[in-house]
Amino acid sequence: MRLSARVDYALRAAAELAAAGDGPTTVGELAKEQDMPPKYLENILLQMRRAGLVRGQRGPEGGYVLARPATEITLADVIRAVDGPLANVRGERPEHVDYRGPAESLQQVWIALRASERAILEEVTLDSVATGALPERVRQLAADPAAWD
Repeated sequence: MRLSARVDYALRAAAELAAAGDGPTTVGELAKEQDMPPKYLENILLQMRRAGLVRGQRGPEGGYVLARPATEITLADVIRAVDGPLANVRGERPEHVDYRGPAESLQQVWIALRASERAILEEVTLDSVATGALPERVRQLAADPAAWD
């Protein structure tokens, strides 16, 4: 699985917002805390706002806040907001890709891969990332030394 810098920044900013609680956090504060370019982050937050994940507040006490509780926003929600579907092949959903002959079963592999990604990314919330209380299954998978190779 390859995550773009855009997704990485979005997830890190979302975790910061989850940790911040109810108070708004400025783009500058988020960028500084996570060492990200502010202009690039602003564009990412706009995409997240369009997806209904964050709200912007104007004024001297302005900034961004999560639009829903951090317990209700999954990593999959953030990834889809900034990067589209979780798994695609040449920009297509796996079920729309046509293979022939010996390569025919690749479609099932891509669909299984997407299901596996979903099983993790739809289970992990921003709250669990921000508090370090990851689901047991995620912790077990990450604890396997083979996972780090």
